[in-house]
Amino acid sequence: QVQLVESGGGLVQAGGSLRLSCAASGRTFNSYSMAWFRQAPGKERELIAVMSWFGGNTYYVDSVKGRFTISRDNAENTLYLQMSSLKPEDTAVYYCAAPRSSFLRSYDQKDYRYWGQGTQVTVSS
Repeated sequence: QVQLVESGGGLVQAGGSLRLSCAASGRTFNSYSMAWFRQAPGKERELIAVMSWFGGNTYYVDSVKGRFTISRDNAENTLYLQMSSLKPEDTAVYYCAAPRSSFLRSYDQKDYRYWGQGTQVTVSS
């Protein structure tokens, strides 16, 4: 069982930066790949970044590549998303998620069982 709590969202001007955090409960965080998703108003939720349990093998959707960085601190049971050069189209609710089992890396939203409550990111033009 994994419980996730995001923080760090807010309002920022275009070109600015934000860092999201996702605090995870449980002793097995370091055996789970982790992901960030986002859902913009009127759109489906999309996968934006994945990191394997050992901290490597990252994946980014093209729209955030070069601007966002996913990282994790397994000692602190925390996942991060550093967002830079933010654009108005990055406005969304951002979610961290863990898959249904440990040592599973997936790009399919259906494989993710554990979700945080979401944090709002709003980028003004």
